[in-house]
Amino acid sequence: MIPASFPPKEEIARLTARMLLEIKAVHFNAREPFTLASGLPSPTYIDCRKLISFPRIRSTLMDFMAVTVMREAGFEAFDNVAGGETAGIPFAAMVAERLALPMTYVRKKPKGYGRNARIEGAMSEGERVLLIEDLTTDGGSKLSFVDAIRETGATCGHTSVIFYYGIFDETIPNLREHGVELSYLCTWWDVLAEARAQGAFDAETLDEVEAFLKAPRAWQDANKKD
Repeated sequence: MIPASFPPKEEIARLTARMLLEIKAVHFNAREPFTLASGLPSPTYIDCRKLISFPRIRSTLMDFMAVTVMREAGFEAFDNVAGGETAGIPFAAMVAERLALPMTYVRKKPKGYGRNARIEGAMSEGERVLLIEDLTTDGGSKLSFVDAIRETGATCGHTSVIFYYGIFDETIPNLREHGVELSYLCTWWDVLAEARAQGAFDAETLDEVEAFLKAPRAWQDANKKD
C-alpha cells in the first residue's frame, strides 16, 4: 500500500527519535567515547540495524520514509529502489514494496567472481533510481553507491536515510556537488531533544553530547587517544 497522509516533517522527526530511543538504538557515553569507522572518538553511537527486529516500529518508519520521499522528490520520481550493502538492503526492500517499485541492491565492491557485479537485481539504462541506506554521516559512502548505479546507465539523484547526523556542514554540499539530494527522518538534534524530554540520560551526559553536536571536529580533536 502506498502511504499518502502522514504527520508533518517535524512530528515525523520527533516520533522517529522516540522510536530509536525506545529500542535502545541510541548510545551516549561521554566518559568512554565510541570509536567511529574513521578512527575518531564520539560520545554518540546509533545502531539503526536494530530496527529490523521490531516489526511495528520498522513498519511505521518505512511508511515515514516512503511518504517523505514522495513529498520531497515527487510521487512519480523513481523507477527502481536500490539498497546499499548491507544495512540499506532490508529497508530498500520495504520502501520498494510501499512505492510499488522494483528493488535492487548495490555491493560495496565487485564480488570478485562470476559476473563480478556490483548491482544485484534488474536495473536498466535510463531508470531513475532511489538509493536507500540506514544512515549518513558526511555522505561519503553514498557517492560510491551512486557511481555504481550510474555506471549501468541509470540515473541516481536522490538518496534517503532513516538517520542523518546533521552536524557536519559539508554533507549536503558534497552530495549536491555530486548531483544527489538527501531526504531523512531525523538527526542527532532531534534525538537529543527527545532524550532531554524523556530524561533518557543524565544531564551531564546530555550536556556533553550537545557540546559535541555543536562542534564535532573540535570535540574529537580534544578527545583523541594518544
